[in-house]
Amino acid sequence: MKSRINRILEEIDQKKIELKNEYLKLMEKYSFSFIKWKIVFTNEAREANKKKKISIFESIFSARVREVLSIPFIYSMIFPAIFLDLFLFIYQQTAIRLYKIPLVKRSDYIVFDRKELDYLNTIQKINCLYCSYVNWLFSYAVEVWGRTEKYWCPIKNAKKMKSSHDWQRYFADYGDPEWFKECFHSVDEYYIKKETNLD
Repeated sequence: MKSRINRILEEIDQKKIELKNEYLKLMEKYSFSFIKWKIVFTNEAREANKKKKISIFESIFSARVREVLSIPFIYSMIFPAIFLDLFLFIYQQTAIRLYKIPLVKRSDYIVFDRKELDYLNTIQKINCLYCSYVNWLFSYAVEVWGRTEKYWCPIKNAKKMKSSHDWQRYFADYGDPEWFKECFHSVDEYYIKKETNLD
């Protein structure tokens, strides 16, 4: 029997589907479409966006002192990010395969679509590419480790965390040993359910 927590998590999944549909409505609102997985704006939208672009010169000279001082600290994070990316690849090709857990598709998480926006100048696009990479890399890492947690320790926490991965709905309630036994080391059934519900 499903716990109340699981029913709430299912409602959250339904809201995610609604949210996805709202994202699809943006295509009509802002005149773009996906053609072979590439974002294509109408010519009219591109021209209108180009007129709203801020020049590189203006971007540089309008930056605050604290923003300039933060640049080395922001961009130095690329090194641990690249190491994380590399080790996630190695981890997936070894441990995840040994557990017979379906691999996480990196391309589902690492997305660089802001470069298509004509109202961004070159500096803004570079910044957006960097932020996209680091943020989506962390999301990718959370999914990889969520699958690991599902395999080894599928138990909900006693306290609600601020955020979590989508595998929580397949975890046993905190303090329920029978449900834990059912969930422990299970892979295929739960993976199929998750993909069906969230894709």
